[in-house]
Amino acid sequence: MRWIILCLLLIPLPGFCGGPALSSGQLLYVPVYSHIYTGDKERPFNLAVTLSIRNTDPRGSLRLTAVDYYDTEGHLVRHYLEAPLEMKPLASIRYVVAEKDVKGGSGANFLVRWEAPDAINAPVVESVMIGAQSGQGISFTSQAREIQEHSHD
Repeated sequence: MRWIILCLLLIPLPGFCGGPALSSGQLLYVPVYSHIYTGDKERPFNLAVTLSIRNTDPRGSLRLTAVDYYDTEGHLVRHYLEAPLEMKPLASIRYVVAEKDVKGGSGANFLVRWEAPDAINAPVVESVMIGAQSGQGISFTSQAREIQEHSHD
């Protein structure tokens, strides 16, 4: 009985009682780094960036409507989509910023907008940064954060 009451109170929490949170679209913010700083003199260490977008829904397709890359100052550097792109169930896609491309800076980011005709599992969107200099390698990941739910207007 306690679990039923607890589940009724916690229904809005994804994954606890009612399965994964479903959505018909989101605007996602993904932090990335075209370089980081090392040492006392804050030397730049260039990184290649891979943005990975994975449709986690086994039945529903989603449509990417924007994949935009911004620099540290918040200025648009590049649109990666010229037209909306459909992603079939369980499909994934990647976008790469080359290691030599330092336009984004240490505070770069992507905005990713997606939508679906019906509520589906939200995609997994993350970035992987990797670089190597003088025998030293570095790699790390960063996860997307939802900043806006899809509007039905």
